[in-house]
Amino acid sequence: MSKQSEQILEQQLIAQLQKLGYEFTVINSEKDLLRNLKSQLEKHNSITFSPTEFDKVLNILSKGTVFEKSKILREKQHIVRDNGDNLYFEFLNTEYWCRNQYQVTNQITQEGKYKNRYDVTLLINGMPLVQIELKRSGLELKEAFNQINRYQRHSFGSGNALFQYVQIFVVSNGRNTKYYANNRNQSFKQTFFWTDRENNRETNILNGFTDSFLEKCHLSKMICKYIVLNEAQKIPMVLRPYQYYAVEAIIDRVKNSTKNGYIWHTTGSGKTLTSFKTSQVIMKLPEVHKVVFVVDRKDLDYQTTKEFNSFSEGCIDGTDNTKNLVQQFTGTYKDKKGVSKNSKLIVTTIQKLNTAITKLKYEAKMADLKDKKIVFIFDECHRSQFGDTHKRIKEFFSNNQMFGFTGTPILKENANKSEAIARTTKDLFDECLHKYVITDAIKDENVLKFSVEYVGRYKKKNSATEIDIEVEDIDTKELMEDEKRLEKISDYIIANHSRKTHNKEFTAMFCINSVPTLIKYYDILKRKKEAGEHNLKIATIFSYGANEPDQDANGFINFEEDFDSFDLNIVAEDSPQYKKSKHTREKLDEYIEDYNQLFDVKYSTKDSQDFYNYYNDISKKVKERKIDILLVVNMFLTGFDSKTLNTLYVDKNLQHHGLIQAYSRTNRILNEQKSQGNIVVFRNLKNRTDEAITLFSNKEAIEVIVMQPYEEYATKFDEAFEQLKLYAPTVDSVNHLLTEEDELNFIKAFRDLMRIKNILSAFSDFNWEGLQMSEQEFEDYKSKYLDLYDKVKSNNQKEKVSILEDVDFELELIHRDEINVTYIIQLLIKLKANTQKDTSKAEKEIFNLLNTETTLRSKRELIERFIEENLPIIKDSNEVIPEFDKYWNKEQQNAFDKLVEEEKLSSEKTEKLIEDYLFAEKIPLRDEVLELLEGEKPSLLQRKKLGDRILSRITDFVETFINGMAGN
Repeated sequence: MSKQSEQILEQQLIAQLQKLGYEFTVINSEKDLLRNLKSQLEKHNSITFSPTEFDKVLNILSKGTVFEKSKILREKQHIVRDNGDNLYFEFLNTEYWCRNQYQVTNQITQEGKYKNRYDVTLLINGMPLVQIELKRSGLELKEAFNQINRYQRHSFGSGNALFQYVQIFVVSNGRNTKYYANNRNQSFKQTFFWTDRENNRETNILNGFTDSFLEKCHLSKMICKYIVLNEAQKIPMVLRPYQYYAVEAIIDRVKNSTKNGYIWHTTGSGKTLTSFKTSQVIMKLPEVHKVVFVVDRKDLDYQTTKEFNSFSEGCIDGTDNTKNLVQQFTGTYKDKKGVSKNSKLIVTTIQKLNTAITKLKYEAKMADLKDKKIVFIFDECHRSQFGDTHKRIKEFFSNNQMFGFTGTPILKENANKSEAIARTTKDLFDECLHKYVITDAIKDENVLKFSVEYVGRYKKKNSATEIDIEVEDIDTKELMEDEKRLEKISDYIIANHSRKTHNKEFTAMFCINSVPTLIKYYDILKRKKEAGEHNLKIATIFSYGANEPDQDANGFINFEEDFDSFDLNIVAEDSPQYKKSKHTREKLDEYIEDYNQLFDVKYSTKDSQDFYNYYNDISKKVKERKIDILLVVNMFLTGFDSKTLNTLYVDKNLQHHGLIQAYSRTNRILNEQKSQGNIVVFRNLKNRTDEAITLFSNKEAIEVIVMQPYEEYATKFDEAFEQLKLYAPTVDSVNHLLTEEDELNFIKAFRDLMRIKNILSAFSDFNWEGLQMSEQEFEDYKSKYLDLYDKVKSNNQKEKVSILEDVDFELELIHRDEINVTYIIQLLIKLKANTQKDTSKAEKEIFNLLNTETTLRSKRELIERFIEENLPIIKDSNEVIPEFDKYWNKEQQNAFDKLVEEEKLSSEKTEKLIEDYLFAEKIPLRDEVLELLEGEKPSLLQRKKLGDRILSRITDFVETFINGMAGN
């Protein structure tokens, strides 16, 4: 019998690793693993452990979560020897990372909930730190990813749980290979391809990836230096290749030259993590006195401090004012508790930095720093450094070195021509040290494409985007701001918002050319809401200084909203500026009061801190999807990241980097349902969009960055339908699929269809009539697809592993928030009210929804029984709701009583655990579930199986009787 291709791939990989200097060792069981660990640690530390001393080592290793184990791995260790002496040793040499012991093994067997065998394991000093899972060519990488998730659930934590020390996972089918950190909560979206310095992928595990990524010294460097332990989320994070190359390039400059430089990494590519790791490494260099991370807005000062401290708790204190900043520079700073802090890392705004080096009162204190080696790292260096401040910093600190990060650098083409000297990013920071542009990020699936729709009077006819509004800015200002035009745009947004945001699963921003126009839009949308034309939650924020011209006409986003320099106290005297801004301030206070009423909070513009708190609260609520549309002029169009925001409405003349920055608010990766960033433009920005994309990548990039027209995806959908029919010619034929392989082919074909439909449905032109597949056919196939999902879910308790178990069904593509039990009850009321008419169509719709909606399938049997047994005897449609509630409560109580009786649980404790589960939205731990048992407690061998069974029944109970009952 010939070997499986996976086995051949495994053998070839091991042979290649041996050529790289890994020693092959045979390890079949945990007993072998422990024996090998002891000998490798002894070799690495040049010591010998007695059996009792090694037990103490294992006791250290057994402690903590996966995150805590990552810390233990990197820390120096201590035990007391049998003779009473102190012994200090290490699990990993993190400072000189090449000086470790390297081995490779395969097919280690671990037995936990099930028996699992792992493909290829890389051992460093005997510790399993890299796990490689292989699939045969043609299979999806996601299956290997899901398989590792299964190992994490079933066996990594068994025995001495040494596999919880894995730092990096690698998944490969030979041709494609990705890596990722050991974080169970991440999705497949957080897996990465490795590349060379020019962003060319090295995906073949035998031809490129192993030699470059798995080479001993490089792999050790990634583990020791380029995994960040995120304290806030308690997860390890590994850098992506472009982040690695950027940090390495800056470190090389600091160590070996006095030159400056900048990093061009596209918006949304994780510049904060890159800049943190850069700062962290540089501050450890003995020749560097301080590292100063400079932002240009107070909110970014706070946000960056918070994010940096999340990566490394307490690594910096924010500079509340210039006095604090000077104290941090001079090493005399004390925190609010009076504790002295002298960190080498400072985060501050450019405004405070400017004050510190120009004000006479700070001159004496700052004088000693002039010749010290200070490294400055500028966030978003395409912005505030274009002024005298940049020059002042260079003049004050004679031994400075400056590095900038930007997603949209200032080039000759988009430099501010109104300045005496048009300065580019290269003029200020010297050469670009590493480049990762938007086309690279889209190719790597680190950001999404843009779906740009131009709405208005265009040549294209017979389209839903054809509405009678002016789109050209050559028309008079009065015409573009005409109430009728704004009314039509508002109506268009109301009509299409649900489609764009997948029934408000995501949120939107609306960027508008000026504050006066924003006020008109807000008032129109508010009036329409009061008239019952929509139920969208609208909010806004803007500055209320004297009226400014449209700053973005030249491509520069206006940052007068900086909270350090923005004068929020101009009302103190009756100045001409106050008279000009009085109207906008009054309107803003009116809108803030609307916000206060909506969310039961108290904000105003009475002082800068209160307004700043309002800003932060809006930011939080947009991310939490509590605001449907945020109206802005300039705020939030840059530096604001929200994965739940997927749509930008545009009535503003964006250009160059201002356009890319604004569009990029929508393209953060989240899940399968968020397939693109939607841009809906009410002005003729087609040429400007093409120009901006060309400027920041190349002309050919337009097709990569902007999604194809609706017709292209309609054709792809029809082709996917034809492919589906090859495996299942009819809906009923799904019932007769003979093997799991046949079922797998159907699942993948229908999933491809769903992905394209998810994209199609966001287009305003979407209509089933133009497609080869009818809506009813889609729903019928979807029902069969969900039947297979239910089958896999119900079989996952069995020991035999199904090939379907690791397939991702991507149910988020099906989920629709508005279809829930409340919706079904409304249909039942209509059904009861139409007693004189043919109700078969309505009944069919209800039963179809029960089959195809994921939130309703667990409730299907109960609702069908109510329809068949209770509905016929209800005489009045007004009685449907109370009768259903009575029926549901009775069934819920019966199910609860049955659960606690059969599993011998405390009724009171079980009820409280379910309440806590619903409140915290966190699945209970097995130990918490076992606390519910009354009478004799299970043995250690029984605990896992019994706990998992009870937990499964509790979660099923919640899913059936509680989740999806009320409207969102």
